Amino acid sequence: MNYIDWLSRKDLEYRDGGLYFANLNTLGIAEKFRTPIYIINEKTIRKRYRELKDTLNSGYKKNKIYFAVKSNTNLSILKILVSERSNFDCSSTGEIHACLSSGISPERIIYTGNMFTNNDFKFAIDNDILTNLDSYSQLIRLANLYEKNGKDKRILSFRFNPEFGAGHHPHTITAGKEIKFGILENQMIKVYSKARDLGFKKFGIHQHIGSGIINAKDYEKPIEKFITIIEKLSSQLGIQFEFVDFGGGLGIPYRPEQDPLDLNIYSEIVFTRFKEIVEKGEIGEPFLFIEPGRYISAESSIILTQINTIKDNGYKLFAGLDAGFNTLIRPTMYGSYHHIINCNEKHKKKILKYDIVGPICESGDVLGKDRELPELNEGDYLAILDAGAYGYTMSSPYNSRPRPAELLINDGNLYKIRNEETFDDLIRNQTVPDYLK
Repeated sequence: MNYIDWLSRKDLEYRDGGLYFANLNTLGIAEKFRTPIYIINEKTIRKRYRELKDTLNSGYKKNKIYFAVKSNTNLSILKILVSERSNFDCSSTGEIHACLSSGISPERIIYTGNMFTNNDFKFAIDNDILTNLDSYSQLIRLANLYEKNGKDKRILSFRFNPEFGAGHHPHTITAGKEIKFGILENQMIKVYSKARDLGFKKFGIHQHIGSGIINAKDYEKPIEKFITIIEKLSSQLGIQFEFVDFGGGLGIPYRPEQDPLDLNIYSEIVFTRFKEIVEKGEIGEPFLFIEPGRYISAESSIILTQINTIKDNGYKLFAGLDAGFNTLIRPTMYGSYHHIINCNEKHKKKILKYDIVGPICESGDVLGKDRELPELNEGDYLAILDAGAYGYTMSSPYNSRPRPAELLINDGNLYKIRNEETFDDLIRNQTVPDYLK
């Protein structure tokens, strides 16, 4: 994919040297609102969702997409996806609360947490949320809580760990014998058999191998093993599944030289073996679920930030921003690449190499290393791309810096969908004991 097409995929283009995002001039936005600021393009979210839905519909009609809420919890984003008839995958009770607050009905939510507390389970039971377990002990505690609360045992799912994982960083790989997630093959018969003994009658099954996968072929081995364990549960226990959940992890092209995930290859890997076992008639007629987050939300958002300092220490050039790892932690936490571009390239022809750094009091506060950019000046604005997944949701008030606002672009109009924090917000929930007053 050439650079112009790569930018266009993200609804970005230069017009007369100025950067436009979703047909709005980023310089105008930056000058009107205080930076740093997150800007979200509604059109991209809808487009990515529909791409995936069309892919699923072409291969297997009985399907559901569950948006991975951890990637972006903004209520307006959830509302957009509600209107697209999405379902929602939550990893915490806080995410479930955000969904319920958005008017999302419980039957459209699946709770795939880990290391569940009894309070987590009680919240899920009280709100009629489907829970996806990942250990034997959780099954026993959940069953006891159903009985204690006088609730009928509903459909139950377990997360399978196929031992083959993939992802953009070791911390995002979620399958393997040394990984905390899921249940290994040697325990799967045991947990489903025990669940049935405890009175559960309807079942799903789930796996998720990692996050940020850009090569569809990384799904081949884990999906083959997933299908094998499904067949084993069916033949040995006679289980017919209500749904089979292939998880998420679908990546996006963060780098200009990367091609997007090939959805045709992905769908072929998922559908071929799955449809074979469904057509055998042994596992029932399950729904097929997937749980994308990043694929839907990441490319929808940029961060606008202003350069406050150009520093030449005689060894290298630094461009200091008002955004740091408090605004976008992925480069510091994972070594992740986010493309950074000028909002104004007019009359700038000299290319220089910079480390793009933030104001946080840590040497790790580097948003981009050795980036070649048209000569930068103090006061210039930059755009950090692909911040719609794990941008705001992983932000923090570290160094007591209030978090920025979020804006939503819809059909050429700008809406503030989250207010910027204030200094008072940083101390709002603190209390001082009387003896210190």
